[in-house]
Amino acid sequence: MSSKYPIIATYLLALPAANAAEPLACENSLGVQLAEDVSTTIITGDPGAIRFEAGEFEAQLGTSPTAAMSGGVLLRRDNKLAAADSARYDPDQRALILEGSVRYEDPGTQITSRLAEFAYDSGRIRFAGAAFSLGSNNARGTADELLISQDGRIEFDNVSYTTCPAGSNDWSLHASNIVLDTQRGVGTARGVKLRFQGIPILYAPYLSFPIGDARKSGVLTPEVGSAGRSGNEIRVPFYWNIAPNYDATITPRLLTDRGLQLQTDFRYLTEINEGTISAEYLSDDSLVNNTRYLFSVAHRTLFKSGWQSRVDFREVSDSQYFEDLGGSLSASSITHLNRSLRFDYHTDHWSFLGQAQDYQTIDDAILPNDEPYRRLPQLLLRGYWPHRWLGTRLSFDGELVNFDRDVGVTGWRMNLAPEVALPFSRPGWFITPAIALDHTRYELSNTLPGQRNDPSRTLPIASIDTGFILERTLNGSSAGRIQTIEPRLLYVHVPFREQSGLPVFDTITPDLNLVQLFRKNRFLGVDRIGDTDQLSVGITSRILDVSTGEELVTATIGQTRYLSDSGVTLPGVPTQISESSDYIAELRFLLYDNLNFDFGHQWGSGAQGTTQSEARLQYRPAANKILNLAYRFRRDSLEQGDLSWSWPISTKWNFVGRYNFSFRDQEVLEQFFGLEYESCCWGLRLVSRRHISTRDGTRDSSFGLQLVLRGMTSVGSPADKLLERGILGYSASLR
Repeated sequence: MSSKYPIIATYLLALPAANAAEPLACENSLGVQLAEDVSTTIITGDPGAIRFEAGEFEAQLGTSPTAAMSGGVLLRRDNKLAAADSARYDPDQRALILEGSVRYEDPGTQITSRLAEFAYDSGRIRFAGAAFSLGSNNARGTADELLISQDGRIEFDNVSYTTCPAGSNDWSLHASNIVLDTQRGVGTARGVKLRFQGIPILYAPYLSFPIGDARKSGVLTPEVGSAGRSGNEIRVPFYWNIAPNYDATITPRLLTDRGLQLQTDFRYLTEINEGTISAEYLSDDSLVNNTRYLFSVAHRTLFKSGWQSRVDFREVSDSQYFEDLGGSLSASSITHLNRSLRFDYHTDHWSFLGQAQDYQTIDDAILPNDEPYRRLPQLLLRGYWPHRWLGTRLSFDGELVNFDRDVGVTGWRMNLAPEVALPFSRPGWFITPAIALDHTRYELSNTLPGQRNDPSRTLPIASIDTGFILERTLNGSSAGRIQTIEPRLLYVHVPFREQSGLPVFDTITPDLNLVQLFRKNRFLGVDRIGDTDQLSVGITSRILDVSTGEELVTATIGQTRYLSDSGVTLPGVPTQISESSDYIAELRFLLYDNLNFDFGHQWGSGAQGTTQSEARLQYRPAANKILNLAYRFRRDSLEQGDLSWSWPISTKWNFVGRYNFSFRDQEVLEQFFGLEYESCCWGLRLVSRRHISTRDGTRDSSFGLQLVLRGMTSVGSPADKLLERGILGYSASLR
């Protein structure tokens, strides 16, 4: 009899491979009731031992040997188990057949059936009348027949699949046939029906889909919803896996009020190149009777020599494209589209950037004289050498750029700015004196009568930057907390040079903030270098948890004191005569583990009052409970309040929303309200939104309905994207 056992062992080797190395529980986990007198045989082979256990065992030798086990049978090898009421070896079919309450189990799979057949010649395993569960996300189903081949091919006939727990079939996927090719990473299904609450919501005669991380061409889940001023919309994306390093997504988008739009995204990846090419085309917009399009390219090349190139190009057919077809509030606020080609190179001490840059202005309210200049080209060279002679630090900034525009002054600008610094530092303090020489020269065209076409400017910039870090342990703190006090002072001296004859190509006066407070030039851009004799003072204090390093409280306040009047300004801006800048303050602290507060404030002395202010409070007692309250103020510009939340109103229902109100205009800028329902294996989102365009002031409204099937797909409009953008801290994942 023992000579026949290796034949039976061969069949067991055909069992599906385990997904983990962790062994299963003992044979009782399969619920096998063995007879009182258990017969046990262990067969050793490669790569491990196979163990048979049965209440009774019989075998017949001869030219057609047979074997039978009854009284409860269990076969185990490593962490794979098979069990049945009885088992027999059929010499004609050359198969081991398990019958009666058949169960198979490994760390990733559980299968029960009335019969299982392990074929010797083909290595195929067949389960008849099978019920299965897969993985750890409650995935389960039934099939009239389940076939597993040695080559990794798994086939289901008349299959039903869901991720709902046992006893619940809120949604289910039915197919006449599903084939999973684990070697190719591809699955195919025929006669597919998706049912929700017993109602068919999708049907497809044939589907092809990837398994795991593999990519496979096929139709993706359609999206249905409201497109605001474009009516309702239906998207049916098609994914095309062209090659391992090329793919495309082609999406017909039907807008009921405008027509059929075609959207295409093409991605590529080679040894040195990567990028995305996107195009959207609407041949005849029914509302405006015009063809509308968007085209964009984002490309990067990494040369082996260390050079890098980037292409960024976007163009739309008209100024209202994003308002009508963009689909988001952030897209509708775009005023310029960048088009640039750039090359850059970096070494330990040098960096170089060369680019050609243009913009498409899509805001009709922007006058030609206010449109940005084209840079054709721009060359930037920077050098940095620390630890040089006597501890000095050398740096260099150089730029050569040609500014071009259809109206106004155009021409070349060259700027050279070498700097020498002598830093000193010790634990707890630093001091860095520095001196730089800034030289700028222009070669201009289209100048006004009497204006020079080759103006220049040269001036020195002297500075001393110093700071300290002091710390102490807080008295009475049993949690191990320390407080730091970090004062910083920056003195800058820049002599006056007449600059009213210089053009203004790309220079602005930025908003004052803590970064700007410690910059040496109050202008952003080199068309103006502000003359000054100033002292910037700032102090930061922190309270830290020593055990975690977490900052419990951070507070900063700063101001710049002007020791002399300044005379350099931008055109149309009065000369600065103030003795000091506004005060800048920032405060951030963790009130409790679930309550955070951030505050920023800028105010002037005397009767000037507040210039700008921002505050945000977030209360988050649990992962699914979020309440955000924010306030923004900018003098003579805006004053807004913002409230957003995601809050459960029962064990399964969640109330979400945002309310953004302008106190200055006394109107709502954006509001959306919605309900989420989360079941054990599916979720539903219904969101209604109204907003005012940030450019033309028109009102728009839309709604979205999204059905999420856990572990499968989502059906409807992508309402989760709106919620993630509008509610700070919101997560669209089902719990």
